[in-house]
Amino acid sequence: MTRPVFHSVFADEMNAYLEYKVASGYKAASFCTHLRHFDSFCIRQGIKKPIFTAEDAVKWLQKKDAEATTTHYSRINGVKRFLMFLSQKGYSVYVTRDIKFKPTEFQPYIYTKDEIRRYFHAVDTYESARNRKAAIQYPVLFRLLYCCGTRINETLGIRKQDVDLENGIVKLFETKNDCERYIVLGEDLRVLVKQFAEKCFYLLDDRDYIFTTSTGGRMSGDTIYDVHRLFLQQAEIPYLGDGKGPRIHDWRHTMAVYSFKKMVDAGMDMYVALPILSTYLGHKTIFATERYIRLTMGIYPYIEEKFKSKLDKVFGEVTTL
Repeated sequence: MTRPVFHSVFADEMNAYLEYKVASGYKAASFCTHLRHFDSFCIRQGIKKPIFTAEDAVKWLQKKDAEATTTHYSRINGVKRFLMFLSQKGYSVYVTRDIKFKPTEFQPYIYTKDEIRRYFHAVDTYESARNRKAAIQYPVLFRLLYCCGTRINETLGIRKQDVDLENGIVKLFETKNDCERYIVLGEDLRVLVKQFAEKCFYLLDDRDYIFTTSTGGRMSGDTIYDVHRLFLQQAEIPYLGDGKGPRIHDWRHTMAVYSFKKMVDAGMDMYVALPILSTYLGHKTIFATERYIRLTMGIYPYIEEKFKSKLDKVFGEVTTL
């Protein structure tokens, strides 16, 4: 994994922390995402001196509207280790408290066909005076999220060298489980990505990210979360808030549900469809895909009637999704 370039006042210490962790036997990828988020936070907060106050900590600890409980837990507890590292080196930093892990009972939001149509109309007609490139980027970025089921960080981590335009294959480098994988684009999406590349790729070096800000830097997840809320509003899709979505990650859930349904409707056996979907989504085991499959059966009862006995045999009986 290519290490991110940090820009905040703690940039040098972030690099030193990564070197220390790697020398201790850890993978750098396990810490890069958390450090990148903290780096962006420090820049947004306008922290100019290597000091992290209690007031800064209060803002850092706040759970974002679109942030899952597990992500919040990972972000806070992961960066706490870096704050302890700074404190031990003599920096004046407030070391945050631990966040207790709270299992979520959140049910994914599955967009209807009409909601998908309305949402992407909002995406395709969006214009920004701040970043004119956004009108070209967003139709590609959000279709990767929906059509390919990519995670937001995986998508924002795509570099020019990761895109094979002729064969319609994209390499995902910044994956959740540190397992690089490839996604295959449908023909319509391949053509759209190629048109995007013809307009923008000549400005990029091979290792540059393809989705960028107006200044050429890597686009942040927070920017995408904000514009996602705008697209929901324009598409007249109610935003429930408090982690109830619809979230950006629900495009991944929606893709999984419709893909499994399509394979089943085409006559594919569940034992064949399940590992294909699990591999494409980048899950370590098919057990991580179980929730998507049970969600599909909950929405389409005829699929449940067809496969329930097989699913219970593989995963055991459950009473809720």
